[in-house]
Amino acid sequence: MDVNAAVAAAAAIAGVLTGVIAMLAFRWSERDQKRPTRTSLHTDPVLPPGVDTVLSVLRSSAVVLDEGDIVVKASSAAYALGLVRGGKLAVEPMLQMARDTRRDGEIRQVELDLPRRGTGRGEALAVSARVAPLGSRLVLLLVEDLTEARRIEAVRRDFVANVSHELKTPVGALSLLSEAVMDASDDPEAVQRFAGRMQIEATRLTNLVQELIDLSRVQNDDPLEDAEPVRVDELVAEAIDRCRHQAGTKQITMAAGGTADLHVWGNRGQLAAALGNLVENAVNYSPARTRVGIAARRLSAPGGDMIELAVTDQGIGITDKDKERIFERFYRVDPARSRATGGTGLGLAIVKHVVASHGGEVTVWSAENQGSTFTVRLPEAGAARDRASQHPDPDLDDEADRSTSESSPYEPLPAPEVLP
Repeated sequence: MDVNAAVAAAAAIAGVLTGVIAMLAFRWSERDQKRPTRTSLHTDPVLPPGVDTVLSVLRSSAVVLDEGDIVVKASSAAYALGLVRGGKLAVEPMLQMARDTRRDGEIRQVELDLPRRGTGRGEALAVSARVAPLGSRLVLLLVEDLTEARRIEAVRRDFVANVSHELKTPVGALSLLSEAVMDASDDPEAVQRFAGRMQIEATRLTNLVQELIDLSRVQNDDPLEDAEPVRVDELVAEAIDRCRHQAGTKQITMAAGGTADLHVWGNRGQLAAALGNLVENAVNYSPARTRVGIAARRLSAPGGDMIELAVTDQGIGITDKDKERIFERFYRVDPARSRATGGTGLGLAIVKHVVASHGGEVTVWSAENQGSTFTVRLPEAGAARDRASQHPDPDLDDEADRSTSESSPYEPLPAPEVLP
């Protein structure tokens, strides 16, 4: 009996101990669940109501940091710019700004130049970063990409400077020549010589103003508003007629050939001006007693047939460096020759914008002292209307205004026939 009592007592004591241990384990588990873990530190900070929705519609890149500089929220644009990597802010100046703002609560803003991701050319990415506190524990970083805005502003600034310079040159020459005429009033021969120079400078000024007007028009007008089927043969004949006098003076033979009876869809006046500029450049930059050819043909393309117009000369050619810039406004391969011929440096810029607004492209092949071939490809009339309407308007800046250069020599067209 005593043995049974002892066993019962021992069992009762063991049961009590087991209950106490179970209760302590439950309380310990409950307290452990309430304790913040490393993972919960990253996810516990909750964005204030509505902030998540606002950040998702912002055009700026958005990053939200917690008190440990861990990224709580980041937009896809922030990842695309390379601001966030491995869950952390990868730009040290922005990270320091966030820490300073977290410390004193002040809003900070700065403009930075960041290296581009995935490029080996060292191009800078211009951004504006603004940091502000978001609640008591979070910091909000908004980053605006200013690269394109700065590029456009630089192009426009250069354009204004170039226009001012180009206008100043003939105006200054006219002023000096007029003074020379007054001083030489008793010398008829000198007056006649100065008057001739004044006429040349006045013509240069008139051409510059007209080409500025033409460039502004082709950039702002929609060529499809007055579009019509245009015969390529007529465009070629008009371009040749426009340059016949200059070519005759230099004894340059102009020839046309290729496929006949081709049509493109677009603004006749703009297309004629673009082709005329190409032919005029070919004549101006060709030595005497050489040949300028204009040929047309039809090319098959997945989106519809294209009409290709090629203007070939035997001139001085263009270096690889110059080929990257020849379609920029006011850029001249040979400034001295341009001054001699009255060139303004706007002809190829007009060509580029006209061709782009018609849904086409312009390319150039050239080699020094071997001549050049400018090739214009335009959609053929018919399918051209839909294709040109879907083509984006050409950029007004021009990054700018870069040309598209062919790396391989131009494939010769059928032998042109000399026009009578």
